[in-house]
Amino acid sequence: MLSRLKLDPFVVALALTVSLALLWPQPGITGGVLHADKAASWGIAVIFFLYGISLSPKRLLESAARWELHLIVQLGTFLLFPAVVVTVLALMGDRLPEAVATGFFFLAVLPSTVSSSVAMTSLARGNVPVAIFNASISSLIGVFATPVLMAWYLHTVGGGMDLGPVILKLIILVILPLAVGQAARPLLLKLVERHRQVVRIADRAVILAIVYNSFCDSVAAGVWKGQSPVLLLEIVAGVLLLFAVVYLLIGIACRVFGFSRPDTIAVVFCASKKSLATGLPMAQVMFNGSPDLSLIITPIMLYHFLQLVIVGIIAGRSGALEAEESEPSLVAEEPGRAPKGAEGFLPEPASGRVSTSAS
Repeated sequence: MLSRLKLDPFVVALALTVSLALLWPQPGITGGVLHADKAASWGIAVIFFLYGISLSPKRLLESAARWELHLIVQLGTFLLFPAVVVTVLALMGDRLPEAVATGFFFLAVLPSTVSSSVAMTSLARGNVPVAIFNASISSLIGVFATPVLMAWYLHTVGGGMDLGPVILKLIILVILPLAVGQAARPLLLKLVERHRQVVRIADRAVILAIVYNSFCDSVAAGVWKGQSPVLLLEIVAGVLLLFAVVYLLIGIACRVFGFSRPDTIAVVFCASKKSLATGLPMAQVMFNGSPDLSLIITPIMLYHFLQLVIVGIIAGRSGALEAEESEPSLVAEEPGRAPKGAEGFLPEPASGRVSTSAS
């Protein structure tokens, strides 16, 4: 199985970006010679403009009637995750630095992924239209739910967030470009699909710019000085525990409601995943100027990688098991091809490879 795991170059680029920021932060600090902060801010709008072009309203409407599936996914994404994190943080007391604890709650209130949820559901022969609907609608809900929940958490720990300007900025940088992208979809969809690789590179470049600027500012402010290497191991253990608990509880809920195997696959994959591509731009808006930003985004960066490795293995085994049982596939018309109607959501055909898309 390990031989099938091929890391996407994005993971390597992410590690190199963090290393560069730790070794040579000055060019990437806010106001530095590279202007990484400005590239990140403008890049957020570009990401969601391209997402608006790729988003298919027809596919969303086709699966909108499955309300019971969508309800479980969204409750898992925006209520179960935060409840688990709040409970664990309460039990741990002050063991974690405040910024890391904030990062775990921020991870918990982020929306689900888009492309990777659909790709993994396809690989496991799950219900792809359900995955498309929930992954897409989750991103829209998150524009409002994530800052509201984050503001509540910060208030409970003695902090605060000026919610109005944050939501207004998210509307300007996320909802408005997405709406413009939707309006331009008939004109630009074919162009975007023809140059999909260029779009992927642009998307990832923005993510790397946000990471670089965040870590450069944190290093320059001395945030990482005095932090024990054990802290990184604790964060890894924390994200693994969080994934395991949520995945198990969502699976139990699917059995209680009697969901079919394809529906269960779509629900557990969407409800247990969190979006790095949405999370980092939102962190840039909500915690703009905070020297602790790199600590806050570390949990989502680690969760992003680990969730895809784990779900990739599960999806590969699930798809292989169903193929052995000769059950009809509900997702792909031809081996190696994207499910019909999923164009614009899959960065590459679903396969045994563990994609590490930033989404």
